[in-house]
Parts: sequence; C-alpha cells; structure tokens
Amino acid sequence: MQLSVIIPTYNEELTIGKTLDALSRLVNVDEIIVVDGGSADKTVAIVENYPANKPLRLIKYTEANRGRQLHEGTRHASGEIFWFLHADTRPVQGCGKQIKQYMRYAEIVGGNFRIIFDGASRWARFLTWLYPQLRSIGLVYGDSAMFVRREIYERVKGFKPLPLFEDVDLYKRLLKKGRFVHVNLAVTTSSRRFENRSFVWTFLRWSIFQGLYWLGMPPRLLTKRYKQIRK
Repeated sequence: MQLSVIIPTYNEELTIGKTLDALSRLVNVDEIIVVDGGSADKTVAIVENYPANKPLRLIKYTEANRGRQLHEGTRHASGEIFWFLHADTRPVQGCGKQIKQYMRYAEIVGGNFRIIFDGASRWARFLTWLYPQLRSIGLVYGDSAMFVRREIYERVKGFKPLPLFEDVDLYKRLLKKGRFVHVNLAVTTSSRRFENRSFVWTFLRWSIFQGLYWLGMPPRLLTKRYKQIRK
C-alpha cells in the first residue's frame, strides 16, 4: 500500500523545512504533496528547492483554507493511504511503518498519533498532558497527524471546505465507517501559537471557539472572529 503525505502550508518558512527533513528519513513514505495557500514568505521557494529523496510535489492553491487545501492534495495523491500533516508537525522513524501495518486490516479506517508539544515551557508540558485527555472524550485534532484509508476518505466525501475545525468534522464522519486507531508513537508539533503571548488568554479563546462549534455555530462564522496565528 502506498502512503501519500499531504501538507497544507501558508507562510510556513520557519517550519516546513524541518518537517520535510523529518519525512525524508521515513522509509515507508512514498510521496509528499505540499499544497500552498498563497504564501507571501519563502515557503514556496523552500519546497521547490528542497533536495527530496522521494517524490515531492508542490501544488499552488488560490486560498489559505486548510480544509480546501487538504482536499485538493488528495486529488493529486496516488497512494491508497492519505497521511495529513500540519507544516509544523514532525513525525519520527517508524510512523509510516505503523500506519501501513494498521491499514492492513479492513475494519480500520484511519488513525492518529500521540502528540508532544515542543519547548521547555510549562504550557508546552500542559498541552502535551492535555491532548490524551481530550482524545479520551472523543476530541481528535489535525496536529495529531491523522491518516485515512483512501477508499473511506472518498466514501465520506473527504474534508469539507471549512476554514476551522475541518479535522474534527472529518473525524466524526470517519467514526461512522469503522475503527479509528491511536498509534502510541509521538509526533512533535510546535507550541508557537502560545509563545510570546498570554497562554491563558490564547487557551481560553481556543476553548470558547471549540465550545461554540460543538453548540452548532457554523465554522465560517467562527473563523471571522478567529485570528489564525502564523509566522
């Protein structure tokens, strides 16, 4: 089974190189597709000039909308498995092998990984502790490196064109089609959204938006009040 990695980017010059470095060390990754949403920094140049040791393709998309970008990436992917990575999430050796081993079983529709937030701050440690608690109550997010069987992804119509919570929306639909597994290998993701700002305020805002989403407020309305933090 071929494994296609799909990465959405928008002004990710500080992170995309490190993520590509991590992927280049994984022997079970068969291709990498980066879908850029109109970056104004050096993201595109970094991807175009990256000395890849496996097929690497850059798709230039017209807007920075993660749901649309991820879905666009699947249209160009050739693998039977889609692995969705954020541009600031770095996998470790063995991740690709674990994905392929799990996906040998037809009842498994997809899965995700354990998350470690980088940095030595107490907030990074708190988030690393928090994510397993969220998973235990059914909350799974895209920075946990979700992977999906292509057949099932197409059956549930893939990512919706949502600017926010596109990952939670897909996860809920996947659960209706089969078993979603958790792989006990860690991917490292950035804690940059909480750096140089009030953690309490940033976390509170994230919690409020999450609550509004679960109460039924449409993501398009939420995103008008949600400023994505990018560098």
